[in-house]
Amino acid sequence: MVKARVAIRNLTGLHLRPAGALCNKAILYKSKIHFSIGDTTANAKSVLSVLGACVKCGDEIEFVCEGEDEEEALKAMIEIVTEGLGE
Repeated sequence: MVKARVAIRNLTGLHLRPAGALCNKAILYKSKIHFSIGDTTANAKSVLSVLGACVKCGDEIEFVCEGEDEEEALKAMIEIVTEGLGE
């Protein structure tokens, strides 16, 4: 299991388009990928779960990846968030 924190830079937070971009990247990996914010944990492979976390601009989330490709998955999650999730 690997973990890392990253801040959301999108001005509108994780609304539908960036949530979809995050999920589309996450489903490319075999590992379980979740993130937490406060007391909420979201499955990064589920758009509804990501939207339900209500992540806003400036919030810091912690990704947790567990599985055979966990290192690559974590690197990809951090990269897509820091690049702005397609926005």
